[in-house]
Amino acid sequence: SKTHYEDCQVGERAATPGRTITETDVVQFAGLTGDWTRIHTDEEYAKQTPYGGRVAHGMLVLSIGSALLLRAGLLPERTLALYGVDKVRLLFPTRLGDTIHTEGEITAMRELDGERGLITVAGIVQNQAGATLATFSMRAVVGRRGAP
Repeated sequence: SKTHYEDCQVGERAATPGRTITETDVVQFAGLTGDWTRIHTDEEYAKQTPYGGRVAHGMLVLSIGSALLLRAGLLPERTLALYGVDKVRLLFPTRLGDTIHTEGEITAMRELDGERGLITVAGIVQNQAGATLATFSMRAVVGRRGAP
């Protein structure tokens, strides 16, 4: 398994395991964030929208989708911090019960100093039918070999 910045390389790819988005996920996310928008939390209202039922929060899908990359081992164990998320696009609704996974690719690497490097990963979150739900570019600060 990878532990440091130096163990990674541009062009490296990984696909994550699946993760089913549940009723509990949506309710807990609404409670945590205070986003009780009806399209996420009111089934009767949501049935009358073009979606035909509730959908997960886009930020919930982005959060879970990006965190799945850690499980895939694309970023090393010495990942220290999320530096930023750019180019986010929420393209297709995620329904309760959808199983999502993320495909990621390291697109850039840059040494910051003797102790840290910056790794950029492009991510594509898809559902079980292969529909692209979200895309993003994530940058993470990663510890370098020999750093304390």
